[in-house]
Amino acid sequence: MTFCFFTAQYLPTPGGVERYTWNLARRCVAAGHRALIVTSALPGQPAREQDADGLEIYRLPAFPVMGGRFPVLRPLPPTSDLWAQSIDFAVIQTRMYTQSVWAARQCKRRGIPALVIDHSTGYMMHGGLGSVLGRWYEHLACGLIRRCGFPFYGVSADVCRWLRTFGITAAGTLPNAVDPEELTALAEAEPHTDWRTTLQVPPQGHLIAFVGRLIPEKGALPLAQAVAQLPGCVLAIAGTGPQEAALRDLGGPVRVLGPLPHPQIVQLLRQADCYCLPTEYAEGFPTTLLEAAACGCPIVCTHTAGTGELLPGAEYAAYLDDIQPDTLAATLRTVLDHPEEARARARRAEENLRAHFTWQAVFATMMKTAQDARQER
Repeated sequence: MTFCFFTAQYLPTPGGVERYTWNLARRCVAAGHRALIVTSALPGQPAREQDADGLEIYRLPAFPVMGGRFPVLRPLPPTSDLWAQSIDFAVIQTRMYTQSVWAARQCKRRGIPALVIDHSTGYMMHGGLGSVLGRWYEHLACGLIRRCGFPFYGVSADVCRWLRTFGITAAGTLPNAVDPEELTALAEAEPHTDWRTTLQVPPQGHLIAFVGRLIPEKGALPLAQAVAQLPGCVLAIAGTGPQEAALRDLGGPVRVLGPLPHPQIVQLLRQADCYCLPTEYAEGFPTTLLEAAACGCPIVCTHTAGTGELLPGAEYAAYLDDIQPDTLAATLRTVLDHPEEARARARRAEENLRAHFTWQAVFATMMKTAQDARQER
């Protein structure tokens, strides 16, 4: 079968949706199928290529609205070659992008069966006139996609509940996931980085990790302010975004590493004393939480989508009541001062992940949906 994944953003842009697409597409190829990925053009990237995993990537011209966070497909994109590929099934990532609307309408018109996977639990824009217009647009986009008749899935039960805001009853969940064995191999791969030495963590000190986009909603800045209150602690921040310069200016125990290759992120999580995600973003199911759990890294986080499934209680992770620096510092201090309890929580989280959140299970569900749709077609 030939699968086509439509995603407004894709690697090398870092993010959970991008890695979700990459992981599912790779499993299509590993199972003997063909995988196409249709995404937005990026500076310095070819319009079409086949990568090292055998994935065929099409990059369509787009306007980089909101600093590239919301790429808008340009009118009449050059896709004649794409539609000549005899696509058997399409996977449309997220409900809100112009490319998602375009992909759903094109698939409907061409008789290509598809499903839509959503990754968020809130509106994209917050505050002011932009928020009102943004909500109006999201309801319009969802309505246009829904009329195409394709089933919607959420990456967590929380996402499925959020879809009801748009009058959508989800067909089920296709949860975010990881491959624990693959992450173990990456953690031991060469070149291997000794992060504690590289970041000059004191011998009796602690290494705290943050991985994600450096936008206000993700909480990296209050986390950095909290770590400044903890003597002997070093905060490693992997990611890029509009707050990167402000975080670099803090200096002291804050080390801003920029966007790291995936193996180095995994090695960082394996070596850290805890992973902290103080997000207030409308997450769907953060990939970094799954990767931290798979690496056996103790987790400190807010209650966000997916945490109730991966970390169902205080015996799996340390939860934050808010993301004020003082609250963050107090919670981190409790975790770091009681390492045996923190590691016990980490072990429970890893066991739960291995039982329920692997890519093999997600791929099997997607394949059954595709095969059933093909038979109906």
